[in-house]
Amino acid sequence: MKVMIDPGPSGNVIATIAIGEAYYHAWESCALPTWRLYCERHGLGLVVADDDLIARDNPVWKKATWQKLLLADTLRRVAPAVTSVCYIDTDFLVNPWAPSIFDGYNPSRIGMVSFRHNTPYPLEAVLRRMAFLRHSQYSNSYPLDSSLFISLERLYAFHGLPAQPDEACAGLLVFNVTHHADVMRGWFGKYDQRIESVTGGGDQTHVNYEVQNAGLVQWLDYRFQAMWTLEMAWKYPFLYESRWNDPALVRACVEGSLFTNYFLHFAGSWHESDMWQVADVLGSPEVQARFAAFQAYEQTPVTGEPVGVIKGV
Repeated sequence: MKVMIDPGPSGNVIATIAIGEAYYHAWESCALPTWRLYCERHGLGLVVADDDLIARDNPVWKKATWQKLLLADTLRRVAPAVTSVCYIDTDFLVNPWAPSIFDGYNPSRIGMVSFRHNTPYPLEAVLRRMAFLRHSQYSNSYPLDSSLFISLERLYAFHGLPAQPDEACAGLLVFNVTHHADVMRGWFGKYDQRIESVTGGGDQTHVNYEVQNAGLVQWLDYRFQAMWTLEMAWKYPFLYESRWNDPALVRACVEGSLFTNYFLHFAGSWHESDMWQVADVLGSPEVQARFAAFQAYEQTPVTGEPVGVIKGV
């Protein structure tokens, strides 16, 4: 486990798990630059686990997506100065000028972002766009009707779990080491390697169940986990056709989403989910200056005082 930036007096860290050279290199080259700027702005630590947090021969070992449930316990032992953690998957890009995710966080709760009830887009409409565009632009074998549209009741029932009122993408969790290390390790140990899920053995539905069933969830602003698949289907449908043929266009659209959001998550396994690896997002000094200026402008009071007719020049 590597601590890349000292959390200092805040005790708060951004953390991820990047096991394997390919995952680590992609994260380090494409995502880390935006994460580092964000952490430095807010005095946050940055931690990356580059190896399993539990032995692979352990009966309850599970793949890396599950191992975020072991982070609090691990940090309690190896980095006792850490108090609260924002775990995000490696396929996140961050707006460095966004507010700190720890502002307003209740350390007795676990922060999550709903994508069922908290998106700025009508969910079924945007999912229909996604299915149609994948079918028409990527592959006609992509189904127009699938578990993409599964109801909450059917989702939890498929996993043999009582239905919960909402669903978050478990690629982001905010938790407190003191309050949650033991309970999260308990959730990890509750399920063995044979676990089945709609995400191919992933943790998504089970983590949602455990957090909500325990009454621990604190719902966070969608902007802390804007979903690129939704953003692209709703705002940039032309990218389905161009794919990677125009990296500059992809970069401009990604930066456009970051301009209005805080964290951008490229979850999924289809072509658009690889777009976080487009080179040099937010790397241009001009783009950085625009983002910084807008963040400053957002803090400036406006009066609404009329200034007369304004015409383009």
